[in-house]
Amino acid sequence: MKELILGGARSGKSLLAEQRAAQSGLHVIYLATAEARDGEMARRIAHHRERRPVDWGCAEETLHLADKLRELASPDTCILVDCLTLWLSNLLFAGCAATQAEAGEAIDCPLLREQTGALIECLPQLPGRVILVSNEVGWGIVPMHPVSRLFADEQGRLNQRVAAVCEQVTLVAAGLPLVLKTAQPA
Repeated sequence: MKELILGGARSGKSLLAEQRAAQSGLHVIYLATAEARDGEMARRIAHHRERRPVDWGCAEETLHLADKLRELASPDTCILVDCLTLWLSNLLFAGCAATQAEAGEAIDCPLLREQTGALIECLPQLPGRVILVSNEVGWGIVPMHPVSRLFADEQGRLNQRVAAVCEQVTLVAAGLPLVLKTAQPA
């Protein structure tokens, strides 16, 4: 089963994803997309590491998520991807999209297009369970900065595409899960 868990900052989405992974009964691999580029992010990463069970595997991938998922997925494994939001940000800045937005140009970023397309294509084909965590950023005001607007737009598009290929989608607000889409019994 593939599940997308959405929520705002500090909504409880990662904690819910970790609980579901632990309850899966499968070998869990935590697939991190963040890079510790400053002290604050290093503390966030450390906090996530400290609360994970010691028997969970851990892998990191900042750009080529679909390739890493294909490498790690197996019928007896639950992969927890935390999070798509940081992965998307990595793609925007590693490719040309952020620079193009800053310059007021039309966005044509092969890295962004190829990697998000690869994720959407591979998810339904992966064996085992995959739980993806992502931020819901579209409920606020439209950002003033062009790169922030690009990010909000692309995050919304990515969430829609991932939700379409997942069997279950859960929104978390104030630590409370709200199931938006559920797997139909076979």
